[in-house]
Amino acid sequence: MSGVAANTIRNPSFFHLSSNSRTLFNNNYGNGAGGGFVNNRVTFSSSHFARAVSLRCFYSSTAFDRVQVQNPIVEMDGDEMARIIWKMIKDKLIYPYLDLDIKYFDLGILNRDATDDKVTVESALAALEHNAAVKCATITPDEARVKEFGLKSMWRSPNGTIRNILNGTVFREPILCRNIPRIVPGWKKPICVGRHAFGDQYRATDTIIKGPGKLKMVFVPEDGEAPVDLDVYNFKGPGIALAMYNVDESIRNFAESSMSFAFAKKWPLYLSTKNTILKKYDGRFKDIFQEVYEEKWKHKFEEHSIWYEHRLIDDMVAYALKSEGGYVWACKNYDGDVQSDLLAQGFGSLGLMTSVLLSSDGKTLEAEAAHGTVTRHFRLHQKGQETSTNSIASIFAWTRGLEHRAKLDNNERLHDFVHKLEASCIGTVEAGKMTKDLAILTHGPRVSREFYLNTEEFIDAVAQDLETKLREPAAEPVKEGQKFVPFAGLSRLLDEKHDTELALPDSGSVKEENQTIKSALSLATESEIKSRKRPAEVVFGSVAPGKKSKEFKIEDVKAETSKKEQFQPFTGNVYSLDG
Repeated sequence: MSGVAANTIRNPSFFHLSSNSRTLFNNNYGNGAGGGFVNNRVTFSSSHFARAVSLRCFYSSTAFDRVQVQNPIVEMDGDEMARIIWKMIKDKLIYPYLDLDIKYFDLGILNRDATDDKVTVESALAALEHNAAVKCATITPDEARVKEFGLKSMWRSPNGTIRNILNGTVFREPILCRNIPRIVPGWKKPICVGRHAFGDQYRATDTIIKGPGKLKMVFVPEDGEAPVDLDVYNFKGPGIALAMYNVDESIRNFAESSMSFAFAKKWPLYLSTKNTILKKYDGRFKDIFQEVYEEKWKHKFEEHSIWYEHRLIDDMVAYALKSEGGYVWACKNYDGDVQSDLLAQGFGSLGLMTSVLLSSDGKTLEAEAAHGTVTRHFRLHQKGQETSTNSIASIFAWTRGLEHRAKLDNNERLHDFVHKLEASCIGTVEAGKMTKDLAILTHGPRVSREFYLNTEEFIDAVAQDLETKLREPAAEPVKEGQKFVPFAGLSRLLDEKHDTELALPDSGSVKEENQTIKSALSLATESEIKSRKRPAEVVFGSVAPGKKSKEFKIEDVKAETSKKEQFQPFTGNVYSLDG
């Protein structure tokens, strides 16, 4: 069951439909249209779905006390293979665990065409109203797509429409998995690119110059002042020309969004421009960012030992390649478009990249996958062939949208759920269960079928891990002021000749109440264990102020190991040490 994405929803008691939605269903899908309320069923036509449906999911679950989500979240459905995996995610990872009110909008290309793209505007306005939205990848039609679907028009990019209405900044951030190799190995921490998704080349006017002549740029003030007349270039022959713009309000909103996002992450913020060449154009970005920082953010940043700094774009690109990451990079529109894809590949894959659109006031967030609709896989799916489509970015679209909902509502249970779901995605990949695109990165382009899962198998594996995490007992509260260093004793694989110590990062002060830690036992492969002449021992420890490290033995791994045996990471709680 997947809400309105299913043709028929049996037993409508599972859903609450408002009177307006009920009317919408009957008007649009009843009376011969192939849907409506028929024989105690909610039915839909096979070709179109409701433009906007409010539904509350009441999945029964005896295994898990579902999380109550007080306020709605806006869902924007999409196209092709992205839509297929979106449905699987809802069925297996969202509906069984959350009691949640969804404001549904179908942004599939056929429905956008049927509504003259009004559904896109309505979805964006709903996002502004409810402040939290999740979006599936959608088709932006070109000439070929117009012909393929018989569209009335070459509709604009839904993302562009939504960005203009929300007036926000797009932030893209990689999802890090330890076993997925990176093209830039020095990147140890995420680099988050904030793209100013307004103006510049994307709203420019360009033209082809056919012969000699003078190019001028003229601004005519509305207040009756004399026009500003600028000579641009004297053409001696054919050429091209471009005029682009931006506005102070949008740049200021960009600065506010970037600083709000960086402050929430507690990461430094960098703005990159080419103000040495575009002294007035790019210089305006630099000046407004500095004003916003000085007026509202400098004191807050300094309190948390983070900072804002402007850099030239060429200098920033060089710095990014040699840095270890761990900062927000604010880019102008075109720079952000290019650098976000560069970072995605540098960190491993576009399939491991989150994308969120944050309004300037930090109140409204729309999350989506950074990739497209995966058309090639959809063609295979249409033929009934197996696909191995990476769903991680789409899962993270749901988690980031729900995380923002949890933040707005101060919903600790929802916050805990989304972090466990994200941990399950990463943990599943790090356990060697992944889709083909990631297996190719890990094992090479000729990877055999045994090394990867198909589309549904991967989501099932994530669901299984999530179920385990949700059943784990809550950790005991950590006393205020205590400092714990998980794995302070280090994880050790003991060998007759030498000890190989697997040093794990120091977590610093623990601020959250509940902490769960894992041993590094899963880092020991079966072949490594079998090659050793005596058992391997894995230990971990924790430290309180003024106390020595106390080690706890977890498990002995026998030297002789069956091929069928698997080494699973130990999961336990961090307990406070008195005194």
